Amino acid sequence: MRNLIYFNLLSIFRDKVFHGILSVSVIFLVIPSISSLSMRQATELSITLSLSLTSVLLLLLSVSLGSTTLWKDIERRYSYSVLSLPLSRSKYLLGRFLAVATFMLIITVVLGIVCSGVIHFAAGIYKPDRPVVWVNILLCILFSSFKYIIIVAYAFLFSTFSTSFFLPVFGAISVFLAGSATQQAYDYVHTSAADTLPVMIKYAASFFYYIMPNLTAFDLQVNAVYGIPISLDSILLPMLYLMLYLPIVLLLSVYIFAKREMN
Repeated sequence: MRNLIYFNLLSIFRDKVFHGILSVSVIFLVIPSISSLSMRQATELSITLSLSLTSVLLLLLSVSLGSTTLWKDIERRYSYSVLSLPLSRSKYLLGRFLAVATFMLIITVVLGIVCSGVIHFAAGIYKPDRPVVWVNILLCILFSSFKYIIIVAYAFLFSTFSTSFFLPVFGAISVFLAGSATQQAYDYVHTSAADTLPVMIKYAASFFYYIMPNLTAFDLQVNAVYGIPISLDSILLPMLYLMLYLPIVLLLSVYIFAKREMN
């Protein structure tokens, strides 16, 4: 399994898509200049822009790598030769996923360093009204990576039964959009303002709330920008949710991939 993860990591680092997406990170260099447009909250704006750009880059990487890793293996018939070795389909799939997930964590560390450097530079030029809480910023970036690892898992899930490149891509994007909105939809249908909504809509909102990943649980950007203390529950509960939800998606992927005919 270690060798499988290692060689998969090497192939990811050679991927042209990765190089193209990573080149977008040069936008970090202009964030201090853009932050100067806000005379009163320059540091807060630099934190917001840096974290948002980090999130966008992780989203692009999760969708592109998660959607193409397994699909390209099957399309190029690389998986056929690998599976002819004494290697089960489950180990092959999990090895590919763990390689992408490890890569996401490595890139998160790199982007976290770049992001922190930009924020530190901006805070040195434009003195903030409140101190920068670095722990909140680092936790925000780390939990963003957890969120996008779930998206990678869903992209793998769609790749296990898809014969087209488009389903994993648009499926992963749809899960991201749905997972980012389910909490708000669930909260709304359980307020008095939603009493006039049909019962079926309320049931549908509750159903998707429990089925779709709750990605808002991993969003700590407000805490990072304004230095709001992060409670212990805001850390432990999302991590527990990740440890319970992620294996379910992976087990479903393994089951479908094991049943797939390789013709």
